Amino acid sequence: MNFNHAAPFGAAFFIGVKVFMEITGASIKQPKQRGEWAELRFMARASEHGLSVSKPWGDSCRYDFIVEHAGKFVRVQVKSTVCQKRNSYAYHVNGRPYTREQIDFVAVYIIPKNIWFIFPAEVILKCTRNVILSPHMKVSKHGAYIEAWHLLRGEENPTRAREDGDCASREAAQECSPRRKPWVSHQNDAAPRRGETY
Repeated sequence: MNFNHAAPFGAAFFIGVKVFMEITGASIKQPKQRGEWAELRFMARASEHGLSVSKPWGDSCRYDFIVEHAGKFVRVQVKSTVCQKRNSYAYHVNGRPYTREQIDFVAVYIIPKNIWFIFPAEVILKCTRNVILSPHMKVSKHGAYIEAWHLLRGEENPTRAREDGDCASREAAQECSPRRKPWVSHQNDAAPRRGETY
C-alpha cells in the first residue's frame, strides 16, 4: 500500500475539522435563522438536564417550548444574543412584550460563550430595556440564573448563597458589598445606563 498520498488527505481532513469546529451560531447572520439555531441548542441542553421538551404547532403561542419534568409543565421563551458590551453581553428586552400569563421562563443564550441564563418570567418582565449579562464576573446581579436548569425542574437553587459571593438582587448586593457596586468590580466593565440592569 502506498502511503505517499496519505499526508495531503490527512491535512485536508484536519483542516475540515477545524473549519467545522469554528462554525458557531455567531456566524449565522440572519437573525431568524440564528434564533432557530438557538432553539435547537436549547432542546439539546434541556435534554442533557433530564427535561422533556415539546414544541407547539405553529407560531401563534408566545412561548417557544413546553418543558416537562415529573409531570409538571412550564412555558419557556428562548432568546439569544451576540451583542457584546465590553466584557458583558446585552439582551434587548424591547419593552414588555410578554406577560406572566403567557410565559413562565425566559432562557437567554450567550452564543459566543455557550452559556445559558434561565430566568423566571417575573425577573425579565421587570426590565424595560437591556439586561446586561456578565458570566465572567464573580459578583453580578443575574449570576444566580447562570445555567439554572434546576428552575425548570421546579427545584430550589441548591447554591442560592453562591460560594463566590454572588448576589441576585440589589438588596443582597448591598449587603454583600456595601461600599462598591457589583457592576464596577472590574475596570473593563461599563456601568449600566438608564433602563439597563446587570
